[in-house]
Amino acid sequence: MIVRGTHVDIPTADGTADAYLAHPDDGRAHPGVLLYQDAFGLRPHLRDMADRLAAAGYTVLVPNVYYRNGRAPLVELPELIDIEHGEELFAKLGPLLATLTPETTARDAEAFLAWFAESPLVQDGPVGVTGYCRGAVLALRTAADHPDRIAAAAGFHGGSLATDAPDSPHLGAPQITAELYFGHADQDPSMSPEQADRLAEALTAAGVRFRAEVYEGATHGYTQRDTTRYDAAGDDRHWAALLDLLKRTLSA
Repeated sequence: MIVRGTHVDIPTADGTADAYLAHPDDGRAHPGVLLYQDAFGLRPHLRDMADRLAAAGYTVLVPNVYYRNGRAPLVELPELIDIEHGEELFAKLGPLLATLTPETTARDAEAFLAWFAESPLVQDGPVGVTGYCRGAVLALRTAADHPDRIAAAAGFHGGSLATDAPDSPHLGAPQITAELYFGHADQDPSMSPEQADRLAEALTAAGVRFRAEVYEGATHGYTQRDTTRYDAAGDDRHWAALLDLLKRTLSA
């Protein structure tokens, strides 16, 4: 399927978010999918991921969630991101990550979903969400904040999804109506087995349909091909799980 990729601007309550849009170039509306970035932001690899989803029949929006600090890219990234020796890079990313509060996430999601609702490229009805690393937090929060708009949400190698904090993402479980999928990395200190259990317990108690799987041998960031944490087997498994979830929950 031929895919068209363009750059769009999304008006939000806090300004204008730049974003990458990928969709089948067939003149038809397709189910919408919101793709939330990892910590490293909107870049060629994420555009490639959006293109792959679009080739499967979806209209995919990848917003720069750091837009309050400027248009992407906000930090210079090497061709291969060396996470094990990225202290200087993470020092620059820290202030950007701090802007992704529960409140800003809810406001931004409202704007992104409104853009979907108005776009002739997006089929009427609920949309899907997928997120990576910190994006998994954003995906879970969006499913809770907008239950009438989200049919499916997935999170891969997400961290801090079920902490002891009073605003932990898992506490939104009672509001969720979407079907969820999580691909936890078993070598990920930011998402311990205790957190995974807490998340599963909260979702089960709330009656949420979900599946959570542990990817053995995978580390935080296993889907991100432009980093030193990439794991091809884990990435392939992620694509199979994500496409299965979207196929079952979004009408084409």
